[in-house]
Amino acid sequence: MREVRRGEQSFFLRPGEELVEDVRDAIVLGKDEALLLKALSEYKDGDVVRPAGSIWMLYGPLEFVPDDNVEIVETRKLIALDKNEGVYVMNTVTGDVRAVIGEPYLPTENEVLWEKHLSKDVEELLTCPGGSRKTGQTTGKFVSKREKHRIVRFNVQHNAAVQIYDYIKKQQRIVLGPGLVILGPHEEFTVLSLSGGKPKVPNAVQSLQLFLGPRFSSDTVIVETSDHARLRLRLSYNWHFDVKRDENNNQQKSFSVPDFIGDCCKTIASRVRGAVAAEDFDSFHRNSAKIIRTAVFGCDEKGEVKKELRFPVNDFVVTNIDVQSAEPTDDKTRDSLQKSVQLAIEITTKSQEAAARHGNELKDQEAKGKLERQKLLDKTEVENAKTTWLKLQAESEAVQASGQSVAEAKAKAEALLIEVNSELQQAKLRAEAYLISAEAELNKLKQRQAIELNYTKRQNSMEIEKAKHIAKSESEKVKRMVDAIGRDTLIAIARAGPEMQAKLLGGLGLKGYLITDGNSPVNLFNTAGGMIGSK
Repeated sequence: MREVRRGEQSFFLRPGEELVEDVRDAIVLGKDEALLLKALSEYKDGDVVRPAGSIWMLYGPLEFVPDDNVEIVETRKLIALDKNEGVYVMNTVTGDVRAVIGEPYLPTENEVLWEKHLSKDVEELLTCPGGSRKTGQTTGKFVSKREKHRIVRFNVQHNAAVQIYDYIKKQQRIVLGPGLVILGPHEEFTVLSLSGGKPKVPNAVQSLQLFLGPRFSSDTVIVETSDHARLRLRLSYNWHFDVKRDENNNQQKSFSVPDFIGDCCKTIASRVRGAVAAEDFDSFHRNSAKIIRTAVFGCDEKGEVKKELRFPVNDFVVTNIDVQSAEPTDDKTRDSLQKSVQLAIEITTKSQEAAARHGNELKDQEAKGKLERQKLLDKTEVENAKTTWLKLQAESEAVQASGQSVAEAKAKAEALLIEVNSELQQAKLRAEAYLISAEAELNKLKQRQAIELNYTKRQNSMEIEKAKHIAKSESEKVKRMVDAIGRDTLIAIARAGPEMQAKLLGGLGLKGYLITDGNSPVNLFNTAGGMIGSK
C-alpha cells in the first residue's frame, strides 16, 4: 500500500512502513505553465474518473500536490513566438505535423515538439553568409547549433531565388527575393551545386539561393588555331536570368538546369574552339574580340552580331563577353608571339614616323600655298581699294563743284519756307486771339443772363410768397369773423333777406315770382314751399 500524507503534520513511521522519497514541496504553477499528467491506475479527478494510462493537462496558476496514482510526465511552459518565429508540432494521435508561427503556444496533451532534421550540407549552408560556400571551404567537423523543433528560416537576398520542394505533396515553390523563407514540416531546400574555378570544375560551389543577376563570370579556355598554335584564353561574360515577377513564381524555369554555370561555360567554350580552329594565329590575334563575339552570339539576318546569347531551357541570358587575355601555352609560340609583337610594334612605329613626316611635309606645302594665295588676295584687295579711292575722290570733286549752287538754292528755299511758316504762325495766333475774345464775350453774356434769370426768379418767388401771406391773412380774417359771429347768426342772417322778400311779395299779392340780385343765396326749398303754401 502506498499513501500520500500532506502537511502540515508530524508523524512517526510505524513498523512495516518506510519513506519512499524525501519530503517534497508542492508544485506551484504559473499562468504560463502546465503539467502533463498520467494516471497509473484509476484516478478520480473531481467529478471526472480517469482510467489507468490516460493523459491530461493541468494548467496553472495553481498549487498541485502529486497523488500516488498520478505520474508527472513533464512540466510544460508557454512558448513565446514572434511574428516570424515558430515551432514544429506533431499530434501523437494522428501523426500530423504542423508549424505554429507568430503566436504564443503551449502544446496540448496529444502534442509534442517535433524535430526537423536537415542534411549536413543544408545545415552548414544556413550558417554561411548568403547561403553559399565553396566545396571544402569548411575545416573541421561541423556541429549544428540549431534547435531542431524551431522553424527553419532563410533570408533570400535581392535578385535571388530559392526553390523549395514538399516531398509529401510532391510540389515545389519558388520564392523571389528579397523575402523570408519559412520551411514547412515536410519541405526541403533545393541545394545548387555549381561549377567554379578557372577553368570551371563541377560541384565547386554549393548554394541555397540562385542569384538572378546581372552578374559576371570568368573562365579559361584552351584553343588551337588552324596553324596549330595553342592559346589560353581568359574570358569574362555578363549574364542574368530573364525572370518576370508578374507571373506565377512556381512556373519559373530558372532551376531547370542544376549547374547553369557549367553548361554555359561548356557551350561558350565549344563555340569559341570551333571559331578559333578556323582562323590562323595572325588573323585571330588581330581580330580576337570580333571572332569570339561572332562565334558566341551569332549573326542575325542582316549579318550583324547579335547582342545576347539566350538559353530557352532556363531563361539564362549572356549579354556580353570580353577577352581578358590570350596567352600561348608553349614557349616556342610565346617567343614567336613576342617577336611578332615586337615586329608589329616596329612596323607600327615606322609607319607612324613616316605618316608624321608625310604629314609635316603636307602641312608645309599647304602653308606655302596658303601664303601665296594670301599674297594674291592682298594685292587684289589693294587694287580694289585704289579703285574705290579714285571713285570717292571724283565724287568728292563733283560734290564740291555742285555744292555751292545747291547750298544757295537750299538757303532760298529755307528762307521762303521760314517766311511762310511765320505768316502761318501769325494767322494761327490771330485766330486763337479772336477765339479767346469771342469765348470771353460769350462767357460774359452767359453770366449776365444767368444773373438776370436768378434775379427774376427771386422776384417771382417773393411775389408768390407775398400773395401766399396775403391769402393766408384774408382766410384767417374771414375765419375769425365767422368764428366771432357764430354759425347760428350767419344762418339767421342768410335766411332773413329771402323770408322778408317773400313776405313783401305775399303782401303785394304776388305768387310764383322769384326776385334776386344774384349775390344773396336763395333757398329754393323754402321758396317752393312758400309758393305751394302751407297746410
